[in-house]
Amino acid sequence: MSTLKEILTRRPVAATIRLTVPAGGARPAPPVGPALGQYRLNLMAFCKDFNARTQKYKPDTPMAVTITAFKDNTFEFTVKSPSVTWYLKKAAGVDSGSSRPGHVVASSLSVKHIYEIAKIKQSDPYCQYMSLESISKSIIGTAKSMGIQVVKELE
Repeated sequence: MSTLKEILTRRPVAATIRLTVPAGGARPAPPVGPALGQYRLNLMAFCKDFNARTQKYKPDTPMAVTITAFKDNTFEFTVKSPSVTWYLKKAAGVDSGSSRPGHVVASSLSVKHIYEIAKIKQSDPYCQYMSLESISKSIIGTAKSMGIQVVKELE
């Protein structure tokens, strides 16, 4: 239950914006510019903050961003690590998954690769309380739906 002080200090939310922006590559051009400009947010402040936070990732790594825009033209944002499908495609060395998953195998990965991806995804705000095993199971399910076979060890 929220206290009265918390309720009174809450700022009214204008919108929640979800974008996929390359790491270190936020510029006030599309897609960032029109999405934030629509709510009269400071584009340059977002770009500088985002690029500083995503400095440790390789350039052009797609990062998911959730921006909360408030009615007083301020904003907050959270940056999530790249999607599981992006990591799987990079690890398998393929451009896209199988056109017929379950019938045609696009590539194969070892359990060690899955474990490494799970360790990275555990730092995400939504996965931080999940066990490594449950994250790994989810990643294996995603790999199967992409036509990537998971084996104990690669030959």
